[in-house]
Amino acid sequence: MSGAEPRRYIVRTYGCQMNEHDSERIAGLLEADGLVRASGEADADVVVLNTCCIRENADNKLYGNLGHLKTWKSRKDGRQIVVSGCLAQKDQDVVAARAGHVDVVMGTHNVHRAAELLHEAEHADAPITEILDAAVIDDHAMFPSALPVRREHSYNAWVTIQIGCDNNCAFCIVPAVRGAEISRPYADIVGEVHQLAAAGVTEVTLLGQNVNSYGRDLQVAARRAGDESAKLRPLFSDLLRDVGAVDGIRRVRFTSPHPKDMRPDTFAAMAETSAVCEHLHYPLQSGSDRVLALMHRGYRADRYLERLGEARAAIDELAVSTDIIVGFPGETDDDFAHTLEVAAAAEYDYAYTFIFSPRPGTEAAAMEADFVAPDVASQRFQRLRVVVERSALRKHEARVGRLEEVLVEGPSKRDPAVLSGRTRQNKLVHFTPPRPVRTGSYVSARVTSAAPHFLVGDFVELLDEPTHKLRIPVAAG
Repeated sequence: MSGAEPRRYIVRTYGCQMNEHDSERIAGLLEADGLVRASGEADADVVVLNTCCIRENADNKLYGNLGHLKTWKSRKDGRQIVVSGCLAQKDQDVVAARAGHVDVVMGTHNVHRAAELLHEAEHADAPITEILDAAVIDDHAMFPSALPVRREHSYNAWVTIQIGCDNNCAFCIVPAVRGAEISRPYADIVGEVHQLAAAGVTEVTLLGQNVNSYGRDLQVAARRAGDESAKLRPLFSDLLRDVGAVDGIRRVRFTSPHPKDMRPDTFAAMAETSAVCEHLHYPLQSGSDRVLALMHRGYRADRYLERLGEARAAIDELAVSTDIIVGFPGETDDDFAHTLEVAAAAEYDYAYTFIFSPRPGTEAAAMEADFVAPDVASQRFQRLRVVVERSALRKHEARVGRLEEVLVEGPSKRDPAVLSGRTRQNKLVHFTPPRPVRTGSYVSARVTSAAPHFLVGDFVELLDEPTHKLRIPVAAG
């Protein structure tokens, strides 16, 4: 109706970077359909919950939120609720059965249908559930980066290079909810980065479930199609070089690689491409060869450390982070001792540590007879934290006195007068500028003190101001 107020939406995101990226695309699709962003649930007409099934108690949190939203929905006619993401993909009809007031349930493979499903739900007598078992073979549908976008930040951007995962880690539900590994066309990725750079983005993060195997499926397909020149190897190192060469791109990051697929050519590309940041997220998960075999990780601890040594030899000033799971089913005191030894030897700059919790649908969830007692797992977790924080503090204290390039992310959560930003090594720096500095600026700061999880510095000078637009719509096609 002419002159009517536009409908408003809000997207709540849970889980990993892939979910964050999907949420940006859902928001972009809704805005392309005429909706505008709401400041909160109170003035929203549509609430999207983009779910994760990897986090502990994810389903309990979802249904708790949906209980609250039932009251929210009853207060105004026309309000709609969407549940999307990995938990929706895994549970399929369970969401609609447990929360009949939900309007749309959609999975990980049909982000491109968000606006259409909302329209269909307006005329439906029951919740619409659309869960595709595999990615639609269509560039716009398959890769979220090909869809319209509403980015949370305009100075940096996620760029999807791959969806799905071909690994079968015993603790991970991702292959079940994200599907088989499919690489995005090479030229599409580089083309998107050119678009982003033209809009003022200076930092991109290449995103996939196993980024360093990127392109292997493309090469296999090319060989089968008769291209004898197609080398049956990943293309990730080539992609790093080409993305890093895009004019205007100052920083390139990537997440997450898999140790079993880590190759020397990736380290060479990181070392030789100035835009690629000196940071490697290198998930260990366990330092015990026996537990690594139970997890189906595909490497041994000595091989992991050997490759880590190669990376540090090739890349100056390399910072390394990791993921470690404590209390995997069957983990003994001896197994855990090996994890402590490897964590100490690896000297991580920071680590994401987790106590194992079973995810329904995974192999590990069925290993109940071997579950580690909660008090034992908790004690091990605390011991591991001491080791990784000791290493992190040492690494950070070594930066005191150093001049660091910092990309400004905005005010500190604790003190709005203090700004926070990231170094090339992905270290968080807090500093107080003498005058206002815009988010997305590059500044230099001299590190004055260190803690295990952040650095404190003095502002030295403004290096570059941002050139990004306030909003970056990326049109499909």
